[in-house]
Amino acid sequence: MFNFTETEFKQTRIYQSIQEEGEMKAKFAAVPRLLALGLTVEQIAQALELTVEQVQQVTENQSN
Repeated sequence: MFNFTETEFKQTRIYQSIQEEGEMKAKFAAVPRLLALGLTVEQIAQALELTVEQVQQVTENQSN
């Protein structure tokens, strides 16, 4: 059907999109653990390269 090499496949938009989604999920999963360690929302945002709003949204979703 498709005849991509691994390198060519990794350059496709779909592969990159899936990879980015996985990276974001991993960052979001780390937020509660970092909060439990006593880091502030601002510190977590900076460490994970997220916005403060994204970190706050994850904390709000965790409490629901």
